[in-house]
Amino acid sequence: MTATAPTTGVTATRTKLTGWRLWRAWPGNIATLWRRSLRFRTLLVTLGLTALAVAVACIWMALAIQNDLFDSRRQQVLIDAAQARSAAQDTLNAAVQSDGVQLQNVMTLANQTLSNQSSSDLLAVLRIGSPVPNAPQDFTRGFGAVDEVLSEAMRQAVRENPDRQIWQSVALPTADGGTVPGIMVGQQLSVPGVASYELYLGYDLANAPETLGFVQGTLWVVGIGLVLLIAGISWVVLRSVTTPISEAADTSAQLAAGELGVRLQVRGEDELATLGRSFNAMADSIESQIKELADLSLVQQRFVSDVSHELRTPLTTIRLAADMINDQRDEFDPATARAAELLNAQVQRFELLLTDLLEISRYDAGSVQLDLEPTSLAHLAEDVIASMHQLAEQHGTDVRLVAPGGYSPVDMDPRRVRRIVRNLLGNAIEHGEGRPIVVTVDSNQQAVAIGVRDYGLGMKPADVDRVFDRFWRADPSRTRTIGGTGLGLSIALGDAKLHGGELAVWSDLGRGTHFVLTLPRRGAVLSGASPIPVDPGDDGVAAVEDLGLTQPIELPRLENGRAPAGTGTTADASARGGSS
Repeated sequence: MTATAPTTGVTATRTKLTGWRLWRAWPGNIATLWRRSLRFRTLLVTLGLTALAVAVACIWMALAIQNDLFDSRRQQVLIDAAQARSAAQDTLNAAVQSDGVQLQNVMTLANQTLSNQSSSDLLAVLRIGSPVPNAPQDFTRGFGAVDEVLSEAMRQAVRENPDRQIWQSVALPTADGGTVPGIMVGQQLSVPGVASYELYLGYDLANAPETLGFVQGTLWVVGIGLVLLIAGISWVVLRSVTTPISEAADTSAQLAAGELGVRLQVRGEDELATLGRSFNAMADSIESQIKELADLSLVQQRFVSDVSHELRTPLTTIRLAADMINDQRDEFDPATARAAELLNAQVQRFELLLTDLLEISRYDAGSVQLDLEPTSLAHLAEDVIASMHQLAEQHGTDVRLVAPGGYSPVDMDPRRVRRIVRNLLGNAIEHGEGRPIVVTVDSNQQAVAIGVRDYGLGMKPADVDRVFDRFWRADPSRTRTIGGTGLGLSIALGDAKLHGGELAVWSDLGRGTHFVLTLPRRGAVLSGASPIPVDPGDDGVAAVEDLGLTQPIELPRLENGRAPAGTGTTADASARGGSS
């Protein structure tokens, strides 16, 4: 079974909002629109500011009209009351003083003059001071109880100011028992040589609120219509401006995703058209440069692959000659024998380097394929530990296996996964300072994982970030003991990604290093946390002392590089641990 290497790309597309049918999701969707949509944000701010401005303008105009309407009506009332009082006073001044009956008739004529000259339906003529012989009687029309309408303060002001008009806003009673707003105007009348009278005329302002309500209603209707009109205009203007910006954003997202052929449609000759042409020119430049880099990378990949292949033929001859010389080194003098051993070791290392270079070139070319088959990660780990038992003994290292899970078969390429585990275990043996090494295998419903933990010197955080770089070493002055090429961890990371998994590392100076390989089940995309945490969360020394809680794995002796029947998958007897 084969599977091609997955391709990865950068995606920058905008996620569509869903769930508008559920009113509970509206606040979240509106908040998301506020963050993502320039058009929505600008339109909302424009509507808010416009509505505020229109509301302030309408309120100010309504108050101004209300005040002007009241002032105009008050001036009319005062003029009307002054004219009526003047006509009545003229009538009283023309009367000849006589007996009380004639004076009462003159007062009645004056009251008729007041009714004819004024538009008021409320009239009151009240004598000032104590009763005077022959003085006409008080007269009221339309009033109920005078004290309920006229305040004592107003009456006092009228008595003290015979030549002034005194007015006051009052609530005038109606026939149905209610009240209406009105103005009461107070003045003085005098009967020459007899007595002075308080004159009060009441004017109804019931029509003013109706007029004011109509004006205010008209203002609010016009204001709301103006807000809606501005909203429509803003939408059209914003759409004409933001649509090209949105198209540019979508096009740039497609470019980031690897679609180098997309371009913006340029319309007109304005600033947006200039921006579109500049964007297209930039996209053309990027496309050409990427193609040049791709061609250069392809040339480099072919060069590495061709050189590696071409070197195999002379290397095979050199390897045969080196093996023959090395087999006969006992017949040479000590210096020549040592040279033969060094030649044989370096030829072997050169062969491993060529193999890794070929593998790296396949990754760069994207031509790597997986041979998937159901494999138990726990059994695979046992096989790798068994194959590297002799190397561990040479370094005085105790390798222990803790496998609470990972026994069920998972689709993987066992050759590549075995290479990853062998590389991690080889590095742990080399850098573990002879301390115990713990190999942990565990699983959950989404993934299986294997962790290799040593308690050696560890690495600095800056070194951890570069541990998967090609040909990089944390300590260049340190001599390799197992012949690594410097490409082992880089190849291991590529194998992990090829499976859709991940290879993570934790390390701390004085506490050791922990590598965790996590693979998804059934070729699915890796999701969720790994069954084995990358950070072991221990304190180093205590963790080493607690290793007594684990049991050493019983490793059978290898016969001709193969484990006896019943011990699991066949294990390679030669251990190769690439170094970081």
